[in-house]
Amino acid sequence: MKVKETLFKYLFLLCSIFSIFSVLLICLFLFANGLPAIHKIGFADFLLGTKWKPANNLYGIFPMIVGSLYVTAGALIIGLPVGLMTSVFLSKFCPAWLHKILKSAINLLAGIPSVVYGFFALMIIVPFVRDIFGGNGSSILSASLLLAMMILPTIVSVSESSLNAVPQNYYEGARALGASHERSVFSIVVPAAKSGIMAGVILGIGRAIGETMAVIMVAGNQVRLPDSILKGVRTLTANIVIEMGYAADLHREALIATGVVLFAFILLINLTFNLVKNRGPV
Repeated sequence: MKVKETLFKYLFLLCSIFSIFSVLLICLFLFANGLPAIHKIGFADFLLGTKWKPANNLYGIFPMIVGSLYVTAGALIIGLPVGLMTSVFLSKFCPAWLHKILKSAINLLAGIPSVVYGFFALMIIVPFVRDIFGGNGSSILSASLLLAMMILPTIVSVSESSLNAVPQNYYEGARALGASHERSVFSIVVPAAKSGIMAGVILGIGRAIGETMAVIMVAGNQVRLPDSILKGVRTLTANIVIEMGYAADLHREALIATGVVLFAFILLINLTFNLVKNRGPV
């Protein structure tokens, strides 16, 4: 028995080391190839420059940074209320027979490939936005609606688990004091699960800001500072995928440096997730 425990102990340790080593390799590759490009272009010109014209040696990614933030913020504004209310319904209001159906549907959403989401948005969301709000349809609004759908499974699953993890006596205590079912849930249970809910939101943000293929199909991919949610934008991930196939020399290095900026965003999101998670036991 002790031999098996020791074997599995070192097996798990090896897996952990491999995971850490993989992250370190990615960091090493990105920073070793990206930082020299940032130095050549200039830190301010790269991060704050508004012109991306590789043929003229102009590599400003500020429009892509703004585009990524706009699309992610739009997805969060649309998807967060829907995801949170869905998780509360599934956890505290949904009948058992309906819970199985809705949970299966949400899990199915998580497994749909990004390109399928993109095709759906291209055929349904883009014409809808064009007919209702104007413009050509390929815009921040279309991309935000699409990403809101894509982050729902993450927000719903994590938030529901957090709500279910709240001790039942919290709810029973509120009910014993005369609170209604709805007041007990929204005044006691939901606030008690706020750390887990925030974790789900942060993970959803990470999914939204890192999405590529679906966004390329509906966002318009125009390198400019947007002045309306009905205008097209290009995100950081889309910029890398669109141009990496033919890029060379400094252009290629600048795209890798764009990956460094994106990686920094993801690290910041993960750091925020860890801080939120460590705020409480729930």
